[in-house]
Amino acid sequence: MDILTLVGLLAGIVIVIAAMLANASALTFLNLPGLAIVLGGTFAVTLIKFRMGSVTSAFRLAFATAFTDRVERPESLIREVGELGRVVRKEGVLGLENHETGNPFLAKAINLCVDGHPPELVEEALAQEIEQIGERYDVAERVFRGIGESAPAIGMLGTLVGLVQMLNTLDDPSSIGPAMAIALLTTLYGAFIAQLIALPLADKLQLKAEDERRNQLLIATSIRNIMRGENPRVITELLSAFVTPERREGLAPQTEREREA
Repeated sequence: MDILTLVGLLAGIVIVIAAMLANASALTFLNLPGLAIVLGGTFAVTLIKFRMGSVTSAFRLAFATAFTDRVERPESLIREVGELGRVVRKEGVLGLENHETGNPFLAKAINLCVDGHPPELVEEALAQEIEQIGERYDVAERVFRGIGESAPAIGMLGTLVGLVQMLNTLDDPSSIGPAMAIALLTTLYGAFIAQLIALPLADKLQLKAEDERRNQLLIATSIRNIMRGENPRVITELLSAFVTPERREGLAPQTEREREA
């Protein structure tokens, strides 16, 4: 589980709510008509911008990836594909049939190789898979960025509605203060949803998409070189470009073992 995402989200919400309630009651910041305007208006604008299927898929993808740390480290993938390279050199492609992996993309690549498809078809299938997964992440990110853009605007719209209603009751000075507070609450709701929920989730989806695409490109590159019969040591050296320089030292022991093998 990606505990930092959950901690950051909850901490931000709790800190803001605690500051709001420091010198006031919860009812002070509760305005059901204003909340209905922000939530309903934001949802309506989101449905105008995107298909319903895209919206539901975006929320499913966000909860499935943003709060989980399911993306493997490149170092572990490099070691795993290095082992696959040694298996292929000793037993051939069919030797991969019994290899078990927790990475769905790598499992698909192995199945394509074991089924006897030509390298060109395997590369094309993996490239299409990378493109489709990236597109799903892109749509989900755009959905949450759309929510982050719409919520403050709808909140401002609710504020204008409240101000108009307030101006109609200027003959009662005692009602101006409470009416102004209620009018401003819709802006607060919109900013809260955008800055503490929607936009952070959009940024986290972008980061997760970049991590997953990097790992998928790593796997696709390794499979292409394995099918070409490259030496596992050479494959490891080529794939070291996918990790940061300070982490490449962790691959050195693996390389030495391959040389001894």
